[in-house]
Amino acid sequence: MKTSTKFAVLFLAAVSPAAFAQQETAQLTTNGTGPIAYVYVSSNPTQNQTQINAYAADRKGSLRLVPGSPFAENGSTLAVGGKWLYSSDTVNIYSFSIAANGALKQVSSINAQAYNGYADGGPISLFLDRTGKSLYDLDIYGNIGANNTFQFFDIDQSNGSLSYVGATSTATPNFETPLSFVRSDQYGYGGGCYHGDQALYGFLRSESGVLTDLNLNPPFPAAQDGAYCPYLAVSDGRNHIAVSLSPNNDMTPTGPTQLAVYTVDSSGTLTTTSTYQNMPVIDVTNLQAMSMSPSGKLLAVAGSGGVEVYHFNGANPITKYTRLLTTDAISQVYWDNSHHLYAISPTSGELFVFTVTPGRYAQSPGSPYAIANPYAVVVRPAP
Repeated sequence: MKTSTKFAVLFLAAVSPAAFAQQETAQLTTNGTGPIAYVYVSSNPTQNQTQINAYAADRKGSLRLVPGSPFAENGSTLAVGGKWLYSSDTVNIYSFSIAANGALKQVSSINAQAYNGYADGGPISLFLDRTGKSLYDLDIYGNIGANNTFQFFDIDQSNGSLSYVGATSTATPNFETPLSFVRSDQYGYGGGCYHGDQALYGFLRSESGVLTDLNLNPPFPAAQDGAYCPYLAVSDGRNHIAVSLSPNNDMTPTGPTQLAVYTVDSSGTLTTTSTYQNMPVIDVTNLQAMSMSPSGKLLAVAGSGGVEVYHFNGANPITKYTRLLTTDAISQVYWDNSHHLYAISPTSGELFVFTVTPGRYAQSPGSPYAIANPYAVVVRPAP
């Protein structure tokens, strides 16, 4: 049976020219006043048009358009690593080079759907290992036209082209979200709960990028009513992962989503001390995305009710930090390396920027920025 997809593209009103007037072309320099990061947002300004909006971010989190932006593309899903950006239209994966000023140029493409053996499904999300050596996709209906797999591709660092390496031998509808890697790329984890089946899964990653199922049977905290369903898992870059857990009884929600912590041991096994009592309850409702800051100390959580940030404390319980930074529905969030959090809202057609440290938080100058139908956001530190 095919799993239902959660990845519909939303079509909103096009942005007016006046809204873009504030977003001047980036003036890029090579001294300390230059950009600290480049921000890329895929969008669908019209039903038959997709593009990548590229911005240069300064140290305060203010954005200016990169010269040539927006850049035409055929896909919507994004991933970025090193000097390459990737997008996918659920059939093909496209590689773009990133110039010194943040500008994009498509350099190659590969038909990822062709490798699953079915004229159905294909990549619905893209992600890289922590070193940027391998590109992965979540291949929906990638096995028997019904179950999902993870495909892996080798990246030619000289030209950004991709070579198909393989796909996971394990295939299941429970594969719903990208993996998050820990321990210098040795292990990657994700979560799913197809038809109420609890699945917190992990893979061993080889030097060539191949993923081997760890066949985990991790413990789950006891829910107050029913059982917890895992969904999103993100790593702190060390040996801990944050996992969203939503209580349900026979696929009927019985309470709000909470945030658990798992510790990864040397063999990839997961353990937890999280309980119903010590897991915080999220305020955003209808969870859509989570993102860990590069320091591993802050966890951004987004959903239909907005976005908020928590303190991540290693193996200790996650603790509340910010209020809701916005109450607009947020579908994706991404951090740069300079304490800025980027969040897109398909419903309001905006890109938000927040400056968040463990001690203070505020919306960055100029935020939010109008973008028609934003779909995905990624960030690359400036060279």
